Amino acid sequence: MATIRDLARRCGVSVATVSRVFNNPDAVTRETREAVLRAAALLGYTPSAPARTLATKRSCMVGLAWDTGHRGPGWRHPFLQELLVGLKTALSERGYHLLMLAAGEDADGHLRAVRRHSLDGVVFIDDGTADPALTRLAESGVPCVSLDRPVTGRRATYVTSDNAGGAAAAVRHLHERGRRRIATIAGPGRTHPGAERLAGYRAALAALGLPVREEYVVEGDFYLGGGHAAMRRLLALDERPDAVFAAGDEMAIGAVRAALEAGLDVPGDVAVAGFDDIEPASLVRPALTTVAQDRAGFGAAAAAALISMIDDPDAAAPPPTVLPARLVVRETSGPPRAG
Repeated sequence: MATIRDLARRCGVSVATVSRVFNNPDAVTRETREAVLRAAALLGYTPSAPARTLATKRSCMVGLAWDTGHRGPGWRHPFLQELLVGLKTALSERGYHLLMLAAGEDADGHLRAVRRHSLDGVVFIDDGTADPALTRLAESGVPCVSLDRPVTGRRATYVTSDNAGGAAAAVRHLHERGRRRIATIAGPGRTHPGAERLAGYRAALAALGLPVREEYVVEGDFYLGGGHAAMRRLLALDERPDAVFAAGDEMAIGAVRAALEAGLDVPGDVAVAGFDDIEPASLVRPALTTVAQDRAGFGAAAAAALISMIDDPDAAAPPPTVLPARLVVRETSGPPRAG
């Protein structure tokens, strides 16, 4: 196996110059850099990861801290799967690898893992119950980006969607389709998306001059079963809603299934709108009207924010990123049945 000394002799440069090509390429001329890289390809030379970490003070490893999967179905949710693919792709393009961190038993569990693996930064996801762990990471000075959960700290920021605005757009759309008894299947109130989308629902009803009927607000869990159960509760009301905004697509699909099982027509008897625009939303029948989130944008924004902090240890964290949400109209929000 070729060594850095073999490569230096081949190119007629010093070992230090070869090291700079791989660890600080801007410090050498383009001609030298290209010559060393060509020789490395010919000799099959690969720089040592531990040595590179020592030289650059970076591991090129980013931790993914998530405290959800061990308590529920977390990882199987389509939106989160697609978001993480986008995050991994964006980090890989910048030469970083993603390391999954096991949930810690206490607030410092993730922080110990960061130090043990010499990670350059952390991307954090939680289900609304891991505030102490996120707070400790934010206070530690380790570059940290939280997904869909606000966080403050000199080296911490977050990426989210316009949850309230997207929810309000869905409610306005249902109103424009002639619906006046608009219910919601909310996400868990402990989560930032759940709380924000419920706030958007309430604000839109108030702006439209419609009452907020508390019996029309049922909390779900962002999954099919939760949406199905919540819809059955709404349909059992003495005055059932003529439209339902579900704060997540899986819940919306579960709600449509419950309505069809009850012998109702969707959208003739009850219209349904969701949030996320996961792939199944366009494949189910009737196809789901929903609010689309920028899944690829989530990953790219998180990677960009994290790497900006890694590249400049003295810089403050960039401001939070709020990605736009976009209404996608399909079949489940058609007009009411005539008469």
